[in-house]
Amino acid sequence: MNTQTTYLASKPHYEILDGLRGVAAVMVIIFHLLEAHSGGSHLNQIINHGYLAVDFFFMLSGFVIGYAYDDRWNRMSVGTFFKRRLVRLQPMVIMGSIVGAAFFYFQKAPCFPAIADTPVSTVLLVMLLGCTLLPLPLKWDIRGWTEMHPLNGPAWSLYYEYIGNILYALFVRKFNKVALTILVVTAGCFTVYRCLTAPTGDIVGGWALNWEQQYVGMVRLMYPFFGGLLLSRLGWLIRTRKRAFWWCSLMVVVVLSIPRIGGEDGYWMNGLYEAFCIICIFPIIVSMGAGGKVTGKRSVAVCKFLGDISYPIYITHYPLIYTYTAWACNHNATIVEGLPYMILAFIGSFVVAYASLKLYDEPVRKWLTDRFLKRKHNQMELAIKEIPRCKK
Repeated sequence: MNTQTTYLASKPHYEILDGLRGVAAVMVIIFHLLEAHSGGSHLNQIINHGYLAVDFFFMLSGFVIGYAYDDRWNRMSVGTFFKRRLVRLQPMVIMGSIVGAAFFYFQKAPCFPAIADTPVSTVLLVMLLGCTLLPLPLKWDIRGWTEMHPLNGPAWSLYYEYIGNILYALFVRKFNKVALTILVVTAGCFTVYRCLTAPTGDIVGGWALNWEQQYVGMVRLMYPFFGGLLLSRLGWLIRTRKRAFWWCSLMVVVVLSIPRIGGEDGYWMNGLYEAFCIICIFPIIVSMGAGGKVTGKRSVAVCKFLGDISYPIYITHYPLIYTYTAWACNHNATIVEGLPYMILAFIGSFVVAYASLKLYDEPVRKWLTDRFLKRKHNQMELAIKEIPRCKK
């Protein structure tokens, strides 16, 4: 009887998908840095569609969840699944909240109007609540941006990631391919409708605890996450023999960098582009990444590094973005004037993420795995061995 860990390790690993997650995370950092100079309008943003990386992350997650867990439910309980997901995701959620609190008072600026009047005790309370990933109502917005995780904005996407995992474990894992296809097609219709009718012509949103933003967040989650799951179950992989990682990376960079389409007079055009990317392009990229192979040593090393750093850098970089945005706001800085500080924030994001990964995340996850997952399974194996066997 093999352990679940051995079982999972015996499966081929999709190194390219790990690397693509890292590429998208890097694009998010660049997008957020340049966003500080956009005046809050995506019409003026240079790396214009960086926010679509979140939808890409959801699709990657759905694909990987299906690949890793779909055929394990005869040997794994729902509780064990939730434990595994908590061990994988929650430690860095806590770190992101702590880093957000540490940088909070360095971000005083007119663009963050609530910071100056927020006492330390409130910041500490919000930090502790942020460690749970529970969404905070608007009365707890200590920044002024209506975020439900005001110390670490991107945590909103992890909130929906958990919702996707819960829906999968409790319900969707039991769906056959037909039922799952109906769910994905329905979710895709909501995605297209939102993209074409959104007030600003994009699918941006999901980070505030009100009905409209929660609706947007669910729309952004449902098609990519369960579309990725369906793609995994169907096994529709595009076999790319050479340079699959580099071709897929180029596609991710191009999709997220395309300038705004349509302008103020054609919001629907930009919405149509985003719907096309989410519905069609992202599944193709995931399929190519899963169907390709990494052969060269350099590609293997790059994919591993980007895969390892992708989640830590995504969940810890935004406090540095807040800080840079405050500096740019206070100095009314142009992109050229802010470039040295942008580079510093970019490098700093990697330093904070890598330190968090090696000094905190990996050791904590190993301890949690040994304490709460391996021990229970070893006890089950021992109990099975002790069952008397009938003589032949």
